[in-house]
Amino acid sequence: MKKISLFILGFFITTCLPAQIFNARPEGTQKPVLHGNEWMAITGKPLAATAGAMIFQKGGNAVDAACAMVAATCTMWDVLSWGGETQALIYNPKTGKVIAINALGVAPTGATPEFFKSKGMNFPPEYGPLAAVTPGTPGGICTMLAEYGKLSLKEVLAPAMKLAEGYAIEAQTANSMERGKDMIKQWPYSKAVFLPHTGEQREAPEAGEIFKQADLLETLKKMVEAEQQALKKGKSRKEAIYAANDRFYKGDIAKEFVRGCQEQGGLITSADLAQWKVKIEEPLKVNYKGIDVYKLSQWTQGPMMLQALNILENFDLKSMGYNSTKYIHTLYQTMNLTFADRDFYYGDPAVSPEEPIKGLLSKEYAKERAKSINQTKNDAKASPGDPYPFEGKVNPYQDFLKQWTQTSSQRPASPMDEKYLQNFWLGTTSVEAADKEGWVVSITPSGGWMPACIAGKTGVGMSQRMQSFVTDPKLNPFNVVAPGKQPRVTLTPTLALKDGKPFLSFAVQGGDSQDQNLLQFFLNVVEFGMNVQEAAEAPNINSYQLYLSLGDENRKPQPGAILLHSSTPGFIRKELFNMGYKLSFDERTSGPINAIYFDWKHGSFWGGSSNHGEDYGIGW
Repeated sequence: MKKISLFILGFFITTCLPAQIFNARPEGTQKPVLHGNEWMAITGKPLAATAGAMIFQKGGNAVDAACAMVAATCTMWDVLSWGGETQALIYNPKTGKVIAINALGVAPTGATPEFFKSKGMNFPPEYGPLAAVTPGTPGGICTMLAEYGKLSLKEVLAPAMKLAEGYAIEAQTANSMERGKDMIKQWPYSKAVFLPHTGEQREAPEAGEIFKQADLLETLKKMVEAEQQALKKGKSRKEAIYAANDRFYKGDIAKEFVRGCQEQGGLITSADLAQWKVKIEEPLKVNYKGIDVYKLSQWTQGPMMLQALNILENFDLKSMGYNSTKYIHTLYQTMNLTFADRDFYYGDPAVSPEEPIKGLLSKEYAKERAKSINQTKNDAKASPGDPYPFEGKVNPYQDFLKQWTQTSSQRPASPMDEKYLQNFWLGTTSVEAADKEGWVVSITPSGGWMPACIAGKTGVGMSQRMQSFVTDPKLNPFNVVAPGKQPRVTLTPTLALKDGKPFLSFAVQGGDSQDQNLLQFFLNVVEFGMNVQEAAEAPNINSYQLYLSLGDENRKPQPGAILLHSSTPGFIRKELFNMGYKLSFDERTSGPINAIYFDWKHGSFWGGSSNHGEDYGIGW
């Protein structure tokens, strides 16, 4: 996330705000709704949204524009880089189907539990070459563009290449370079890029300084060169784009990436890059009150939102009132149950063992989970359920499940220091695009955030996603690190269809908070009638009763710990405290949500763009 929440521990529940009705819609928004009827482009940086607009003006569709925005945000180091991963959902108006793009890298050769334990690590590290899975974003951009776009790679990468030549860097990114400079100095290629004023008091660029990335520009030029050469040889547009993809993963770019990675102690090999491919998948979905909600599968945390919707369908949320005590309690308990299932059952579906995803997403399982919710107090012992009977099977991990439950019920709440909260909120960006032809794209790209380790002279920052694996199968037998395996990630774009047509496209950054905030955004629109901007800014709650997906050793759940908006009335604070909650507060709790609503009555788009940081939208 682009800011770390101010965390106020304790229980100052007697702080009496004026009594107010807290089940009404929020009044007014800090940003206006964005309207358009030709196209919409929304992402985490104004310049990147402009890149999307430029591509639309060239005649590109929403896929072209989305690829240009991902490329731009990576080049601007918007809490991600080119060596990270890209996760996307695409609505194809020609087929009426939603497509899932899995452009997440895999653990490299030699990445085993034994390897990390031999180095005294209980999890793969947070930063550096040993945190890197193979890069996925270049392949993700090439695949989306080749299969569903209209323009050439040369046209789509033009804005990013212009940024790499030099752009006026904003304070947020420049300051993150300065804060991370002690670590950056460990890696020579990162130091050369991020610290142009080495030896001075401020070694990173200043805000407004022209930030240049010659090595990255050369890498992007090589990819475009490969495409253009293929076109000259008579190759089709699609074949030419894949030629650029091959140069990155099998050609001279790959060779330098591997050399630079291994020189600095990383594990990625040439075979790891050459064998990796983007997957075009079927997404998962559930129906909530007539709306089909789509998520990527269990290699992300996305299905937990689908599970939560199945559980919440058993309650009359609207009658509870928006952010009433009962509503907050029901949300918190539901999320805790789905987080527990996520933490134990989610993993790479392409690698054995097979996750019980059919059981997890069954309506019958959700009813059983809903019945288990205690309506009077927080359940500090919320644990994974057993979905196997709901797909006619016996749970092969009963012993692990019992141990997980016992450990869970005895865990102490550790202090939530600044580092813990940083790992909870650790963010990326989001990309939303739509056009009048009917293409819709929702992306949550990530990886290679500051302080990033650049691989050789490629200018490409390596992913840090390996840290999302576990090394102990008792924590999660489906997500144990192994070569060629994808970690279970937090990244989770969303599409919703109503009556077979696009209804909402939305995504958010923010680590383990992502599906918490997206769930509430969706309910704000569907249950409480908010428009997309109101729903994006409306106060949310966040639960910390989960295992962190990122960070060092302090990952254990914090039972009852809850983040509330600072406007929460005193009587609600008191009621929640008496139910066993540990309260903290912030001025903004919704997360940086970006979204598009499809107004079929008027044939237009409604854009919502976060009021948290630099998120920005442009429509026409």
